[in-house]
Amino acid sequence: MTEQNTRLGIGLMVVTTLIFALQDGISRHLAGEYNVMMVVMIRYWFFAAFVIAIAARTAGGLRAAVKSRFPWLQTARGLLLAFEVCVMVLGFVNLGLVESHAVFTCYPLLVAALSGPVLGEKVGWRRWTAIGIGFVGVLIILQPGVKVFSPWALVPLLAAFMFALYGLLTRYVARGDAAAVSFFWTGTVGAVAMTATGLWFWEPMTAPDWGWMAALCCTACLGHWCLIRSYEVAEASAVQPFAYLQLVFASALGITVFGEALETNVAIGAGVVVCAGLFTLWRQRVKAKG
Repeated sequence: MTEQNTRLGIGLMVVTTLIFALQDGISRHLAGEYNVMMVVMIRYWFFAAFVIAIAARTAGGLRAAVKSRFPWLQTARGLLLAFEVCVMVLGFVNLGLVESHAVFTCYPLLVAALSGPVLGEKVGWRRWTAIGIGFVGVLIILQPGVKVFSPWALVPLLAAFMFALYGLLTRYVARGDAAAVSFFWTGTVGAVAMTATGLWFWEPMTAPDWGWMAALCCTACLGHWCLIRSYEVAEASAVQPFAYLQLVFASALGITVFGEALETNVAIGAGVVVCAGLFTLWRQRVKAKG
């Protein structure tokens, strides 16, 4: 892998995190005005159209994209991601972008913790120590017993758990399915699931909000395209640490646009979680090379 490609991959990852942060801000606005299920459903319609278009252009076309060695696991992945998106958007509306993302950043730690029972991978004492320190960071953010505890604070933690499980299942099915197959199943299964639930919550939207909805759908497609390109041109271990920039961008958006506050405990806790997550990524890279 050349240095130029690595730089390009890092640049694409930074752009990806910025786009996803904007997407989260738009989601918070729309879900504050309309039902979350409907908002996510429409977003998935465009996402499904995007993945179908991508699959049609790959070798073998749609017929190859549909064929999976793990259809039930692929279905579970699609459902997990769709409902994780719903849960996270609920967190944005009720908790805000800053605190939701601060808690959600623990998902790489959950991936490391669950990789043993789910994938049979060995997690050494160094990574277990980092996982423990990371969850101390989560407790610093949530401050249970120090202030009146809001149950909504557990929502992004649930989303992080669902996203971690989704990531582990993605790694598992990668043993037999190409990335294009997993991408196709993610979009189509999610669209079917959200249509089955979201249509029950349909409500009319204003013309300006349809514009925001169009922007949401475009950012979803553009963000995923940049993410795919990032992993195509650079090693995942080189670009993955930069995914934490989404916390920075989303927090800046929450503070400047939605008038949220960055509490000291949230900043400190998020810093602890990010450092622990970066250490687990580094250890995973060292182990892979060794």
